[in-house]
Amino acid sequence: MNQQPVPVNIANKLAQFCDLWSQKTIAQLNDYEVKLAKLKGEFVWHKHDETDELIMVVSGRLTLQLRDGEVTLGPGELFVVPQGVEHCPVADEETAILLFEPVGTANTGDAGGARTKAPEPLV
Repeated sequence: MNQQPVPVNIANKLAQFCDLWSQKTIAQLNDYEVKLAKLKGEFVWHKHDETDELIMVVSGRLTLQLRDGEVTLGPGELFVVPQGVEHCPVADEETAILLFEPVGTANTGDAGGARTKAPEPLV
């Protein structure tokens, strides 16, 4: 029996959780995960040595601090952090983001530490 294809509604998925800095997997494409997260405050400086990282703001504002400047994103804007580039996400207000990166990519990249969390599937 074939199942009816169902689109992923990002707003509905975001309404299912409120924890901050915790990635939720909402889809998988080949070897990549599509994840959502809610952010507020400052994260840790880190880099991903093996992959680029696509970050898109769904709501709120996000500043990506880079060692040579910063990029500020509003709703509907995205930025690709190149492989190996150190960055530190900062959200002055609660901000929802969509991430696209390979399965198994650590949220803290090379930094590790107490804020490292595996993404959780969001059904």
